[in-house]
Amino acid sequence: MKNLKFTPLLIFCVLIIFVVPNFNTVLAQSPNLTLEHLDLVVSLSNPKISPDGKKILLIIRKADFEKNEYVNALWMVNKSTKEAVPLTYNRPSVSLPEWSPNGQHITFLATGDNKKQQIFTLPVQGGEAQQLTNSKMGVITYKSSPDGHFFAYVEKDSLEEKKGIEKHNKSFEVGYDWYLAKEAAVASHIWICSNEGKNEYQLTSGEVGYNNFSGSLNWSFDSKKLVYIEQPKPHSGEFLNSSLQLINLDTKKVITLDKGPGVPTNPSFSRDGSIILYSKSMGKEPFFNPHGIFSVNLNGVKNENVILDIDRNISSHLWFSDQSFLVGAPDKTKVSLWRGQLDGNYKSLNTNGVIPSLNNIDIGQSDEIVFIGSTSSEASELYYMEDYSSIPEKISSFNDTISQLNLGKVSSVNWKGEDGFYEDGVLIYPPEFSSDKKYPLVLQIHGGPMGSSLESFNFFAQALAAQGWIVFQPNYRGSNNLGKAYQSSVINDAGEGPGKDVMAGVKAIKKLGFIDESKMAVSGWSYGGFMTVWLTSHYQGWKAAVAGAAVTDWFDWYNMADLNVWSGSGLGGSPWLNDNAENYRKQSPITYAHQIKTPTLILSNTLDQRVTVTQSFKLFHNLKDNGIETKFIAYPLPGHFPQDPVHRMDIYRRWISWIEDHF
Repeated sequence: MKNLKFTPLLIFCVLIIFVVPNFNTVLAQSPNLTLEHLDLVVSLSNPKISPDGKKILLIIRKADFEKNEYVNALWMVNKSTKEAVPLTYNRPSVSLPEWSPNGQHITFLATGDNKKQQIFTLPVQGGEAQQLTNSKMGVITYKSSPDGHFFAYVEKDSLEEKKGIEKHNKSFEVGYDWYLAKEAAVASHIWICSNEGKNEYQLTSGEVGYNNFSGSLNWSFDSKKLVYIEQPKPHSGEFLNSSLQLINLDTKKVITLDKGPGVPTNPSFSRDGSIILYSKSMGKEPFFNPHGIFSVNLNGVKNENVILDIDRNISSHLWFSDQSFLVGAPDKTKVSLWRGQLDGNYKSLNTNGVIPSLNNIDIGQSDEIVFIGSTSSEASELYYMEDYSSIPEKISSFNDTISQLNLGKVSSVNWKGEDGFYEDGVLIYPPEFSSDKKYPLVLQIHGGPMGSSLESFNFFAQALAAQGWIVFQPNYRGSNNLGKAYQSSVINDAGEGPGKDVMAGVKAIKKLGFIDESKMAVSGWSYGGFMTVWLTSHYQGWKAAVAGAAVTDWFDWYNMADLNVWSGSGLGGSPWLNDNAENYRKQSPITYAHQIKTPTLILSNTLDQRVTVTQSFKLFHNLKDNGIETKFIAYPLPGHFPQDPVHRMDIYRRWISWIEDHF
């Protein structure tokens, strides 16, 4: 077995410490990060701690550039020895590992005999993995029951097979779907099978189905009930009408616990089974307001107040053994964790500067905490906490090769913005930064808008900084790290307010004295692309711009994207009611794109369902017709960002080259 903690590179570095008196000098001479290091980055996810608290499962993902795919593998880390061993081979799609209640078996999803995702089981002591399910359409997600006797899994319905001449009829009814839909939307439903994959039966049915976008399902601790999120119709935009449901497996009786507004998500039972905690938006405009934690009893009696009065975006929770629970949220440019009580009291955990990945946390039976986390100078690793009163201990070294490169310093920066808001962002400095020199400034703006830039490790930001540039990642209004007033203030102020926020941040950075104001570029993906186009059309002085999957026209989003009508939550409702079309026009960057003077690189997937490529075509023609230097690079791929390493690398290279050429 290989102990990843002692790689040859790490041993070499340890030897240098003893030979060379000044270790800082050695670090200054270590290689700078380049895009070629992308194939060395290991992504970590899905940590699961064993029932005895001694071992942790996790999924690692690496790029295979020759095959142009990302390859997953299931690994196990020994908490005490920090030894890591692979458990699966030749299963590049393995995901969602779970322990059996007795710790003797591991289950996971992987490609089955019919080339669809199925549930597999693997003995911990060794042996071959066995396929348990035979899902026709493939298992989307699953949960094993606490008693270990059953699996609940989600499967998408298959389309009805037509006969006779009708088999040539491809027509289908359009609902709240994206514009390149090719067939009728079908619901996803919950199935139940034994722990041996036998006695499968469909638990839910009909047009009403499981919510694949924001849903999750969880068992009660007596393994007799399930709580889950459903939506009334299978069309993607219908997620806005989601509801929280409770079903009794014996009686098949279903109780609606919360039908919104607010889009409930991530429900789970308390340890004693008396209540259900879940997350939903603390305002009628879902996701434009922070999420909070709410409770409901098994009869559907809700506590209408948020459980914890923490003015941050609390989107999920995990239970401790004593009926308390763990929550976390972006908090300024860090991530904070709290232990909450049902009476509303809470206390911060000490993460000691480590920034946890909030979707990758698990709690053991004895309240041990494991999570994937990173720091500004160390890429993602596995961390362990003995309990909620201890501090994290790093117990893996999958990314040592990356972390030991000569990286740029990362720091927080804050300023006072428009409307009196406290605002912040992140600065990444070139590796050999000197305050006596002047450096180009590159804005790398996050998407969302309800995202946030944090002081965690960011490969591409470090690659930009390695070019000798100061990289600025602003958290503009709408970001989810500064509380409800800041996040919700983007409603009906999509571009003007955030634009002023970003420019106030740029002004504050200029005052630091090391920015070459003749060389400034702005860039971003998705809503970051929106902000890029807004800033270049409203403010001059940019040398270059990169607009990736840019939202340029809110009409296109509302009518053509997969989440379509959701955009109306932030824009006063439908553009087709009253005179609201004018509101959409005013807040769409394409309206002002004729004012752009900045050379702009446009990037987009042609099959992007989230921000349709139509929006990039409009920007391209606008700039061309106005004589502005532009280049439009399209990727004939599905998804909001390329999911393969070759095209991801191509985007990074073009992004850097465009800015470099214009500097």
